Amino acid sequence: MKVRRIAAFLLAGILLAYCCAGCSDTAKKEEPPTTITVWHVYGGQTDSPLNDLIDAFNQTVGKEQRINVQVTSVSNTNTIHELVLAAANGEPGAPELPDLFVSYPKTVMALPDDSILVDYQDYFSEEELSAFLPAFVEEGIVNDRLVVLPVAKSTEIMYINQTIFDRFSQATGVTLADLDTWEGLFKAAEVYADWTDAQTPDIPGDAKSMFVHDYYFNYFQVGAESLGEDFFQGDKLAFGPAFQTAWEPLAQAALHGGVWLKGGYATESIRTGDSIVSVASSASILYYSDVVTYPDNTSEEITIISRPCPVFENGEKLVMQRGAGFCTVRSTPEREQAAVTLLKWLTEPDHNVEFVTRTGYMPVTRAAFENELPKAIEGLESAKYASLYQAYLDTQANYEFYVPPQLESYLSLETTLEDQVRSQLALGRQDYLGAGETGLEQISAERLQAFREIMER
Repeated sequence: MKVRRIAAFLLAGILLAYCCAGCSDTAKKEEPPTTITVWHVYGGQTDSPLNDLIDAFNQTVGKEQRINVQVTSVSNTNTIHELVLAAANGEPGAPELPDLFVSYPKTVMALPDDSILVDYQDYFSEEELSAFLPAFVEEGIVNDRLVVLPVAKSTEIMYINQTIFDRFSQATGVTLADLDTWEGLFKAAEVYADWTDAQTPDIPGDAKSMFVHDYYFNYFQVGAESLGEDFFQGDKLAFGPAFQTAWEPLAQAALHGGVWLKGGYATESIRTGDSIVSVASSASILYYSDVVTYPDNTSEEITIISRPCPVFENGEKLVMQRGAGFCTVRSTPEREQAAVTLLKWLTEPDHNVEFVTRTGYMPVTRAAFENELPKAIEGLESAKYASLYQAYLDTQANYEFYVPPQLESYLSLETTLEDQVRSQLALGRQDYLGAGETGLEQISAERLQAFREIMER
């Protein structure tokens, strides 16, 4: 009898231990996942390619590793910039910083303390970082810390209204190949101005512009650097021989009327037929219309094609790289690791190309460019987007990406130069209409001198 009691007691103990172990396992399983929050700029709150990819992450890797990613804001980089600074400075009513946010280096540089951000060199091995295009990683280094990780990048691309350009080409002999250099493009713009002006002989001086540039600051910056001259001198600009080399063809084409000098984005003058060739951010492909609506309210369907950005005849093949990256806010090891896990997943070649081909951006790794992007191009239904991504491939294969310096005065210099280039060349255009061809060189030189005097104040 006693033996039976002992046996029953032991059995009860075993069952209790088993139950407790089961309870422990259940408790583990019921522990909440590591949740991280994201602010980004890719799409809208309800229609976003990145949101779709994050959902896929949550359902796969996130589920396996108990990570839950929540997108709490989709806006634009300016809004995020302001909110991040407000939160970092502890302003009343400011929201709490998310775990991940999209940012340019300028936001990091404006933080009161950039040590609140993760240094990705603590989470990515040298081998992992070497998979990225070097210039894309370099731009994200602030104070020797990698704090902005590239996930999607843009560059400058030449967009062409092929429908009207073909008519122009047939009439004048100017070809697409002529647009491969800045010198050739601006000479073509002069021909275009004369060609359009001649179509209305009863209205003198009504030439149309062939070309518009979204960022003349980039044109001069990358142009000077490609010609072997430093564009920046401390916190100011240098105006040496290379700058003059860049100024002269632009100015002559503008005085002829071949360059659009009004404000606004390049897409606007392309949409109205006031210009037919532009250099702009590759991400602006989203805003290039397949229809031109003219001032008289008539319209025409057009074909938009993309080509790599022009270069100077004697310059290196250098092109601006643009686009924000992701910053991770320091928090707990678990949340930081979760954020990094998501970023590594997003930059895997197949996921990265899936993302960028839905948003108009470039991938960020060599493998994505070389292995995944060509396959993706074959599957694109839109000829406009296929042309853009082929231009990406040509750019990545033949150009070096330029990394602008991190200067506090950068934005101020950019704004002033943009305003002054347009205003001085517009004044020059009016002088040219009065003086004619004989005054071209003198007017160009005078406008350059006036421009330099203002910029050097």
